[in-house]
Parts: sequence; structure tokens; C-alpha cells
Amino acid sequence: MRFLFENNVLDGDLRELTCGGAAVPLQPQVFDLLLYLVAQRARVVSKDDLISQIWSDRIVSDSALNSRINAARKALGDDGATQRLIKTIPRKGFRFVGDVREEAALTLAPAEPAPPPARIATDRPGIAVLAFENMSGDPAQEYFGDGISEDILTALSKQRWFMVIARNSSFTYKGRAVHIRQIAEELGVRYVVEGSVRKADNRVRITAQLNDATTGGHLWAERYDRELVDVFAVQDEITNAIAAAIEPQIHAAENFRSHRKPPASLDAWDLLMRALSHYWRVTRQDHGAAQALLERAIAIDPDYGQALAVLAANHMFGVHLGWAELAAIAPVAEAAALAAVRCDHEDAWAHAALGSVCFSTRRLADALSEFEQALALNPNFSLAQGYYALALSYAGRSAESFEAAQRAIRLSPRDPSLAIYHGIAGYARFTEQRYLEAIALAREAIRHRGDLTGAYRVLAVSAGMTGDSLLAETALGELRRTQPNISLHWIATQLPWANEADREHYLEGFRRAGLR
Repeated sequence: MRFLFENNVLDGDLRELTCGGAAVPLQPQVFDLLLYLVAQRARVVSKDDLISQIWSDRIVSDSALNSRINAARKALGDDGATQRLIKTIPRKGFRFVGDVREEAALTLAPAEPAPPPARIATDRPGIAVLAFENMSGDPAQEYFGDGISEDILTALSKQRWFMVIARNSSFTYKGRAVHIRQIAEELGVRYVVEGSVRKADNRVRITAQLNDATTGGHLWAERYDRELVDVFAVQDEITNAIAAAIEPQIHAAENFRSHRKPPASLDAWDLLMRALSHYWRVTRQDHGAAQALLERAIAIDPDYGQALAVLAANHMFGVHLGWAELAAIAPVAEAAALAAVRCDHEDAWAHAALGSVCFSTRRLADALSEFEQALALNPNFSLAQGYYALALSYAGRSAESFEAAQRAIRLSPRDPSLAIYHGIAGYARFTEQRYLEAIALAREAIRHRGDLTGAYRVLAVSAGMTGDSLLAETALGELRRTQPNISLHWIATQLPWANEADREHYLEGFRRAGLR
């Protein structure tokens, strides 16, 4: 169905809004909201209706909802003051009040069925999660091991990097002595997760390991000992820890595999895995290398959503760390992020990438909404949790920012971005004027990564505010080494605070540290 009003055409089939024949760019969620309002124009649409239909009943802040309404109005040349087309009904909701004409979208049947467009196949790996073995000797405890296995399977499915074999297939090997390589061949996977559960009295020991079936080697293994105060809480905690640990291990293994291939045989997946290995290193040189590899992957497969999402995130990483100019990079990054969301609107990476663009372009409400959506899609996505913490800090919500950064650290204690999460936690403490804690967290970040720009910023401003001139001078020297263009002007114009007082607090810390 197409909806015509004023000089606009809203096409639900093509998912396109045009004005005077020209396409109007819209984020997918804003398009969905506008389409729903127009289709339901005969009534007032409540906030609960919108949350149910557009956000699938996920928790959404008022600021995120209002930012989407404002974006829809802006696309139509409307605003909150005139409310020509989208009217706010106080304490009730919203209603589309424009005159609308409906018409059916024309569809022309081709003379012969057209072949589907060719998609470039990527060698996405498969993974199977076997039922965890019950080592307790008590058949009544089978449910606990099965529950852990099923939760891990569900958590991995949300990451969308892998093809995860369904429970009905992987659980057929329960209680059978079958070699990992045979399981992999029969299920068509490269990786197998297996483990065991041993419960005694009120304690439980869970072991898990990730196997590379092609080599027969173990990529990762861990043991978890817990008190069973709350069975379901323990199950959730261990599931999250295992799922968060497995993803980077598979990325590392896939990167190793790609380097064993001849350069001419690399496909888009191989290039993406190589790019991720550079992305996680967080250096200026690796930033450029990741971009080149991602652009090659997208040239092979222009609709490769994951490559588009990582490209957008990589671009914005460079902006935040002072390696690239915001004005030049933001439009390119936003186009890639929007394309990634269009390719797969349930990919957490795509929403995290779009959130990072919104963050750096001072659309904090939109940024928080995108990060919240990424975490709703994949609660174990530590990078989105870290981004979310950063956006909360710049939005003036320091206590929430610190807690989010701590969750990122707990989620993935071996994460390549662990130093960044410590730096974000340090900045949250700085904004609360807890300078000694901020210094300790910044030093912890630097212990993990000696070249992290953000950690040296936190260390410099915190030392400046405490009057530790020697530490401030040292931190500022290291900061200039990692970000040569750092200046008060760069800080004042490039970082997206919601509150002027927070900006001035940060600048004052740098002034006291000796930055000019």
C-alpha cells in the first residue's frame, strides 16, 4: 500500500518515503514509526502502542521515543511547534492528522520468472552446542546441564556471526561416545562446544570448552565454581560468561584460518575476520588496515551487513580517538550503518554502529536508543555495553555509565577492548569528581593498553583537578604522543556533551593539566 499526502509518497512495500519524487533518507525505525502512524491515522496511537509495535515491547526511554517522533516530523518538514502532520495529544499519545489518499502499489509480473539476484556466499562457520554431561551421578540433575547448554545455544544464536545448529540436532549425541570430528562432519560445523556439570550439596562446578573440529584442538576452556544460592541466577551468569568468551575465540580462529589461504581465494568472510583482528587492536595503523579489508569485503558483497556495520564502527572509532575528522567521516559511516540495519535489522552490530554515529554527531537520545536496541538483541555484546556506557556518561548519567562499564568488564574479562571499558569507567568517576578513583581506573586501562588515547585523557584531567602536576605533565605527554592534534579547541568542538557544565569541567581539568 502507498500513502499519498501533501507532496509525499510513503510506500510500505518499497520501504521508501519520497517528497516531490526525491527519496527522503530515514532510519528504519523512524520509517516503521511513520508508517504505523499513517496507517493508524483514524485514532490516537498511545505510547504503549508504539513501544509494542515498533520496539517489540522492549524498555524504551521517553527521550528515545521523542527523538524518533521528532525525526519523523523533520522528514516531513513538520516540527513539534506547528505539528502540521504529526500531532501530540497530551497524556494520550500521537496522531497523524494529514489528509491521506491510499493506492495499491503497482506490481508488474515479468513475462518469465526472473532468477533471484546472485548473493556472494561467505564461508560463515557453523557451531554446535552439545548437551553438557551430568557428572553428579544423579539423574535428577540432568535438567541443569541441559538448561546451561540450551541457554548457551540461544545466546550464541543472538550473535548472528555463526550458523548455530538447532537443539534437536545437537542433543541427539547426548549420552553417546562420538568423536568431535564425526559430530562436526554430520552436522556440517567447524566448532563444537561441550562441557560438564558436577553438583554436590549446594555447590556446582561447570566446565566448558570450545573445540575446533577441523584440527581436533581446544580453542578455549574454563571452569566455573559457584554456590547454588539461586539456581537460575547461576545459570544466567555462567551462560553469559561462556557466550561472551566464545565469540572472540572463534573470530581469532577464523582469522588464523584466513591467513593460511592464498590471497586470491579470500572471500568476504575471510576479509571480515582479518579486518576484525585489526579493529580490536585499536591502533592508528590497524584502523587503516581494517578499513581497507572491509572495503574489499563490501566490494565482493555490497549487501554484507556485518562488514558494513564493522566499517561504520571502525570509522567512528577513528573519529573518537582523534585519527579522523568528524565532518568528513560521519556521512560515510552513517550511510554504512544504515545499510547494515537495512540488511539485517536484528543484527546487534548494525545498531551499535549506528549508535556510535549518532553519539559522535551529538544525537545522544538516538545513540542511547540504538545501543539499548543492540543490547536487547544481544545482551552479551560487551562492545555495545561499552558504547552505551560512554553515551550515558556524555548524557550526564554518570552513575549509570559506571555500572554499564562494569557490566562490559564482567561480561568479557578477556575482551580486546577491556582497556577502553576501564577508561570509560574512569571518565564516569571523573564526572562525579571522584578523581582518585578515576586515576586508578585510567591507570588500569593503561596497564592493559599503553597507547590508549582515552585513558590518557582521563588520567590528565583527573591529575589536573587533584593538583598532581607531575602526573598531569606525564599523562599529557603520553596523550600528545597518541593524539598529536589534541587541543582545547578539539575537545570543545569534537566531543558530544549534553550538558555545558560537563564540558567545562573536562576543559578545566585539561587547563589545570597544562593543555593549551
